[in-house]
Amino acid sequence: MALRQYPRDLRGLGQSVIEDGEVHIWHAFCGTNPDIEGMSKLLASDERERMARFRFETDQQNFLFCRSMLRILLASYLGSPPAELRFAYSAHGRPSLAAPPTGLEFNLSHSAGTVLLAVCQGRRIGVDVERIRHDFKVQEIAQKFFSVAERQALEQETSVHDAFFHCWTRKEAFVKARGEGLSCPLDSFDVSVDPNDEEVTLSTRPDSSEARRWKVRSLNFFSEHAAALAVEQWR
Repeated sequence: MALRQYPRDLRGLGQSVIEDGEVHIWHAFCGTNPDIEGMSKLLASDERERMARFRFETDQQNFLFCRSMLRILLASYLGSPPAELRFAYSAHGRPSLAAPPTGLEFNLSHSAGTVLLAVCQGRRIGVDVERIRHDFKVQEIAQKFFSVAERQALEQETSVHDAFFHCWTRKEAFVKARGEGLSCPLDSFDVSVDPNDEEVTLSTRPDSSEARRWKVRSLNFFSEHAAALAVEQWR
């Protein structure tokens, strides 16, 4: 897995090359005083309409930053102008590059100003990042969404909030990679909850062999955040 830092100066981003079997993880922080006019020119009309529907200016700027970052980075792989990229959306809202097919797969997540983008070739992929919050009633949420095995494991952890958010991001990354949205119940599979696990244990039901087709990893890049990646296994 290749890890790359997102450059502060977008003008310094050249051609990006990704090989089969690689996963590139880009991360950034939504900055203050963004180039709103310049970034807005990169967006399609439907993206600008989505941005305008956000009530608060901070949310609008975060959306603008994420979408322009996505366009600039994907364009660096494709050798295309960022503004010319076109996206298609699945029934569950998952974006993909529209025709012609490129084989480039991606997924983006953001939380509290932190942005992650995962890119690979020809494999379904999902990524999730969440700021660890200690004002959540994590046991109540886990009781509603986590599997029995995960709830039991959570009770054994000394830092319950850390374990909860690491478990949550691992589950969200897996669901996003599968592309099934809420049709994939969160309690239909298990992930390990230990925040120190880099290689995450995955168990799936009713088809136990499904787990062997995926790799789930923690992405512990940031303090005060939990993050995870799920990607189809290379055979």
